[in-house]
Amino acid sequence: MTIPFIATALRRRRDKALLLGFATITMALLGTISVAWFGGYRINLTPSESLGLWRIVKLDRPVAAGDLVFICPPQTAAMREARIRGYLRSGLCPAGVAPLIKSVVAVEGQRVEVGTSVSVNGRLVPSATIAQRDAWGRPMTPFSGGIVPADCVFLHSAFAGSYDSRYFGPIPAAGILGLAQEVLTYAP
Repeated sequence: MTIPFIATALRRRRDKALLLGFATITMALLGTISVAWFGGYRINLTPSESLGLWRIVKLDRPVAAGDLVFICPPQTAAMREARIRGYLRSGLCPAGVAPLIKSVVAVEGQRVEVGTSVSVNGRLVPSATIAQRDAWGRPMTPFSGGIVPADCVFLHSAFAGSYDSRYFGPIPAAGILGLAQEVLTYAP
């Protein structure tokens, strides 16, 4: 009678230790994720920029062409369609999507021309060809071009399959969260 009692007690002690171990690991992971999130760290899983860990760095000056930024896209019909098509991932931006990491290639007052490629004030933007169809064969509608409005930016990624301002046009600079700084990344 004593041996089964001892075996049961040992099993309960082992189960409590396992439960305590799992709880400790879970709390440590949640703590790490919280510190990373509130510290401005994000993981990029899309090929528009290098894959891996990035940091949002406060932008304490006006945005300029050449800046690589984290930006929340606006809640527009183009962004809703992009979400439906799977171009944007779920996230905490107001539109329910994850922030984009894109380069600013034009700011307010600059002329953007979109044809088979993109040019800003007559200068060709490298790696900015226009896709006629997406990876699933669906037609893509490019932005028609024009002057970037006040308080807006025109965004670009060198990745050929990127969904950027070539298709959705300029977006409000107010959505910029900060500069995008690589921390630990890998470019495939």
